[in-house]
Amino acid sequence: MVLEVIKISRVSPATDLVEPLVVPLSFFDLRYIKRSPTERATFYKTTESSLVILPKLERSLSLVLAHFLPLSGHLKWDPQDPKPRIVVFPQQDAVSLTVAETDADFSRLSDKGLRPEAELRGLVPELPSSSDSACLFSLQITLFPSQGFCIGSTAHHVAMDGKTASKFHKSWAHVCKRGTIPQDFILPTLLDRSVINVPTTLEQRIFQLLPYLSHDNNARSLKLPPAKETGDDLVRITLELTQEKVEKLRERAKNDSARSDLLHLSTFVVTYAYVWTCMVRARGGYEDRPVRFRYTADFRDRLDPPVPVTYFGNCTLSIDLHGYEAKTFMGEDGFVNGVEILSDSVKGFGSRGVESVWEVYEEGTKKMKLGTQMLLVSGSNQFGVYGSDFGWGRPVNTELMSIYQNGEFSLSQRRDETSGVEIGICLKKREMDVFLSLFTNGFDS
Repeated sequence: MVLEVIKISRVSPATDLVEPLVVPLSFFDLRYIKRSPTERATFYKTTESSLVILPKLERSLSLVLAHFLPLSGHLKWDPQDPKPRIVVFPQQDAVSLTVAETDADFSRLSDKGLRPEAELRGLVPELPSSSDSACLFSLQITLFPSQGFCIGSTAHHVAMDGKTASKFHKSWAHVCKRGTIPQDFILPTLLDRSVINVPTTLEQRIFQLLPYLSHDNNARSLKLPPAKETGDDLVRITLELTQEKVEKLRERAKNDSARSDLLHLSTFVVTYAYVWTCMVRARGGYEDRPVRFRYTADFRDRLDPPVPVTYFGNCTLSIDLHGYEAKTFMGEDGFVNGVEILSDSVKGFGSRGVESVWEVYEEGTKKMKLGTQMLLVSGSNQFGVYGSDFGWGRPVNTELMSIYQNGEFSLSQRRDETSGVEIGICLKKREMDVFLSLFTNGFDS
């Protein structure tokens, strides 16, 4: 794909604030200071000219950033401070916006079928970082003349989790289309970290774990991990799991499990178990290799007191499942084994506190062996990622681009249906062929 950068501008928040804004990091924020950024590419179909599209997007971006000020700032870690913090100078800081144009086929790149990952990488911007400073958010608008455009975003995870990011994109879209944010829309305006009530000792344990999470020997460095190489054999696909297929998976779990009456058979549980089983089988190889899989849980309603719905920041934690071997999921009972493990985890999660959940994650990270197969689910079918209409209709497709780096798959609701889910997968071509065969044929077995 040939891509020409037209301009790179800085979009400042439309605010009268003059004094610097300093936002401390909570326990939930700190665990992401060494993590690769979150990338998303969202495609909109339109034949309108860039002379119409760009001014609307830029003007509305400036307006909405006034409500999401931390995104225009930087992550800083001064020598005298025990931990990093977000710093915003409202009259100086801004979000980098790259505008590019391409002659590529919009329909092909925005399609949900198999596409080379390398062709899509140019649609998301880089996020500059150094040892003592890191940008928190950058955007790119790629124009496909007379076809449509793509909004690519790259966000530092310390600034916000998926729920907060979803609110940003919906707010920006509404301002672009309507001129204002709807009065009934709950904006994440609360920056007070004192509402996060967790044991104070947990923050120090994060810093002790950082050497296991990063290859950077400088514990205080804020430089983000380098992007993973994308060869020509890396491909991406978005799969749809209809409600009918979800029900088939539920019925299979009920029929195959000796304790079917006790299982928690949510769409999330049966989908994750099915994808996980197909991933392990597609990898093949050594049956005794260790495997580790994780999912993310929202703690907003689980803390005491609960976190206000207006809170801006991260409030999630990884639920870690480790200590298993590939053979547990490779046989005919692999799917039901996965369902039972995930069901027990989800059902037991409600009675566990933050410290207990963190200890399991910490143990899994410290004890992870070389060659461990990992899988993490990102996104959620509750975020409404297809709900961002900037005035040109809903997106034709939206891709969580960062799943190619960390052994992840993405989960979202389907574009045109209220039930079922979309699953984003990125694998090497040979492994993808095996995965797709297993995934497709598994419903007929």
